[in-house]
Amino acid sequence: MCWSPALLTGWVLLLVQLQHLQAVPIGIDKTKVKEAEKKPDEPPASVDTGLHYDRYLREVIDFLEKDQHFREKLHNTDMEDIKVGKLAQELDFVSHHVRTKLDELKRQEVNRLRTLLKAKHDLEGGNDIAVDHQALLKQFEHLNHMNPHTFEVEDLDRLIKSATSDLENFDKERHEEFKRYEMMKEHDRQEHLKTLDEEQRKKEEDHYEEMKKKHADHPKVNHPGSQNQLKEVWEEADGLDPEDFDPKTFFNLHDTNGDGFFDEQELEALFTKELEKIYDPTNEEDDMVEMEEERLRMREHVMNEVDSNKDRLVSLDEFLVATKKKEFLEPDSWETLEQNQAYTDEEMREFEEHLAQQEQDLNQRTVDLQKQREELERQQEQLNAQKVELQQAVEHMERLKSEKVDPPPDVHVEGNAVPEVHAADNQLHPDQEAHPPGHQETPQHHQDTPQEHHNQDLPQQGQPQAHHGELPNQHNSPPNHSAANRNWPTILKLCHVNQI
Repeated sequence: MCWSPALLTGWVLLLVQLQHLQAVPIGIDKTKVKEAEKKPDEPPASVDTGLHYDRYLREVIDFLEKDQHFREKLHNTDMEDIKVGKLAQELDFVSHHVRTKLDELKRQEVNRLRTLLKAKHDLEGGNDIAVDHQALLKQFEHLNHMNPHTFEVEDLDRLIKSATSDLENFDKERHEEFKRYEMMKEHDRQEHLKTLDEEQRKKEEDHYEEMKKKHADHPKVNHPGSQNQLKEVWEEADGLDPEDFDPKTFFNLHDTNGDGFFDEQELEALFTKELEKIYDPTNEEDDMVEMEEERLRMREHVMNEVDSNKDRLVSLDEFLVATKKKEFLEPDSWETLEQNQAYTDEEMREFEEHLAQQEQDLNQRTVDLQKQREELERQQEQLNAQKVELQQAVEHMERLKSEKVDPPPDVHVEGNAVPEVHAADNQLHPDQEAHPPGHQETPQHHQDTPQEHHNQDLPQQGQPQAHHGELPNQHNSPPNHSAANRNWPTILKLCHVNQI
């Protein structure tokens, strides 16, 4: 057993009872099939209705069906009363357990919608802007967003009306989607031809025409819902004599869930034999997307002719009335899709223009993105250059730091101590300014001989070390800091020699 979009629609309008029987394949002769042993009912398999609130709709249906009072009212309520919302008033009389569960379902649905809206808002770049959920929830009409906590009569009424309206528009949306599919297929074919040379193009065109003729070469297709079409099902699928065709028996055989109605899924199953005449999934020329569109066209046609109250269900009475009409006994021929192009030339032209505009916008976007990429690459190159300069500056500072020799700590040598140097004024310590004993100062205007000049270059034993590059007899000369820094190693070495 399975739910179908049509059954859900019927429930919304009629809230018909659940299906309890397994569908028997059309190709089986039911007159020769033994009744299977009854098995415990299993939950129906879900068939997506295409509605964005499909799960919420199903869960509400399932729990309302569990309430005995509501089920009884369902079977005794007129179609028009359901449409105007009278059945929704019975919600006040369902059990507390069911109401509690419906409250929970509504809260879950509101939270789901809020999450979707928040995600959409974030994708559109509004991360830093507060979201007004109440304002955004107004676009959803299948529930009362002003009361997000409890499921009330208004919620059931809104759900019925929204599902009814949305499902009625569902077929229209499917047709538009198929039309776009067909136009895109033709567009791609034309674009492919542009890439071929003259010879290849002619060959491709010939092959295309050959496939079209091959697809159109099929047995006659009966008018959907006509006596000939139903008799063919009666004979080939049910295995019965066409001379014994009985509309009521046929209806009961193909009302697979036994609810007294043909829903959309049960109707579409009747067209399988006709579709097999036109489409074969193993043939190159047959498009299975087109087959499903053909099935939809057939079902819509039968609904328009037979469903007199427009509830998207065919009752036994409606079916029997239709079998007495002239259209049933002497129908017109059925024109298949290849005889009815899905789009007009004007629609194709507009579609091509739309694609061209989309391509232009995409190309412009590509150019903009390329410019942004180039700008980012330029900025990256600048950053890399700055990084190299910074690295070089750091290496230069490290090199200068390693080349600079700081003054060593006080060196104590047995004998004469090395004078302490003050960095502030580069002068000897006051306690060491006096000349050591036995030192004779050479007159300032003394004419040095070469030997004496050589002796002055070497410190005498017991004589204090020259201070930062000062010659021994030049205590009053201006300090030479750079020279002192360069001569530190030499001075220390001479002190060591002098000590020895």
